[in-house]
Amino acid sequence: MIFDTDILIWIQRGNKAAALLVNEASERYISLHSQLELLQLAPSKTHRRLAKEFLADLNFTVLPLSEGVGHRALVYSEEFGLSGGLRAGDALIAATAIENNLPLVSSNFKHFKSIKELQLIRFSPRVIG
Repeated sequence: MIFDTDILIWIQRGNKAAALLVNEASERYISLHSQLELLQLAPSKTHRRLAKEFLADLNFTVLPLSEGVGHRALVYSEEFGLSGGLRAGDALIAATAIENNLPLVSSNFKHFKSIKELQLIRFSPRVIG
């Protein structure tokens, strides 16, 4: 399964439910766009290094931006950008999931709800004891 950037952020914030979800996944993927977002959020070189180590330690495979992903993201942006508020980054993440035939895990359901062919798994960041 492919994980949205928000899942990675939940883990970094210490959310046990997000960590459990990732730990139970037999295969862990993220979009290159999610990797870029995670690195962009890092306030220093040290935090960027830690973010890279975080992804490596959890054995995430970063899926590249291909021509198919780019085309599909462009179509989604045109189709749902104005009516559904789909942003470019979310279009890239959704397109990566669909092009690789993987379900997407996200707590941001409303960002992706317009894309009918997307296999979306809702994550709830509830606290687990």
